[in-house]
Amino acid sequence: MRAGLVQLTSGDDPAANLGETLRLVREAVAGGADFVLTPEVTNIVSMDRAHQRAVLQPEAHDPTLAALRNEARAAGIWLLIGSLAVKTEDADGRFANRSFLISPQGEIAARYDKIHMFDVEISESETYRESAGYRPGTRAVLAETPLGRIGLTICYDLRFPELFRRLAGAGAQIITVPAAFSPVTGAAHWESLLRARAIETGCFILAPAQTGQHSPRRATHGHSLAVAPWGEVLADAGTEPGVTLVDLDLADVEHARSRVPSLKHHREFEGP
Repeated sequence: MRAGLVQLTSGDDPAANLGETLRLVREAVAGGADFVLTPEVTNIVSMDRAHQRAVLQPEAHDPTLAALRNEARAAGIWLLIGSLAVKTEDADGRFANRSFLISPQGEIAARYDKIHMFDVEISESETYRESAGYRPGTRAVLAETPLGRIGLTICYDLRFPELFRRLAGAGAQIITVPAAFSPVTGAAHWESLLRARAIETGCFILAPAQTGQHSPRRATHGHSLAVAPWGEVLADAGTEPGVTLVDLDLADVEHARSRVPSLKHHREFEGP
């Protein structure tokens, strides 16, 4: 298959972000992609919770989701909407950070709510409390598709290898990691963690990313990556918005796992 990784610099206007997303999805399709992937929070990157409450919609009424479902159907492609910020019915008013896998018929084939919340203090000037605005998901998701078995994760999930191993143990051949990674942690850890997750699971890892300066208070690392099951970086998008195309052969999954069959060697143990 040919995958197209869409790299965006989304701002706080969902309508403007949608226009750019559609343009790049169409560019990926024109390049022969039959599986197109967008980054985390495709519809909005904002640190302003009041603004988010004013412009975000529930899943059933989200215009970005509706437009991208139509686009997938018109182009006849599989489309991973890396994630959308959507309103929920939670009593505390928190949003969901939700990934959607869309079929060539425009149907929602799978949805996944980000499990691990990015609550960190990177420095005195860079602090995140994702759980203040978003409620965590509770369920890992694996989708059976004609492209292969696809496991869904989002961004900070990358630091929790047990999730990836669970997906691989359930049969995942591709694991998606749409992200909006911090420039500081991205420079230090992004590629190393993605390569490690590929090597540990014997999966293709596809990680479309947000990039650049989104607002005075928010920037992201970029470098959308595609990593092979043996750990080789197949494509690196750099730091500019755009589309990166990469060809995948799922036979590489079984080849890597046959060389080092660690998924079969897991043992329960005691302590500490």
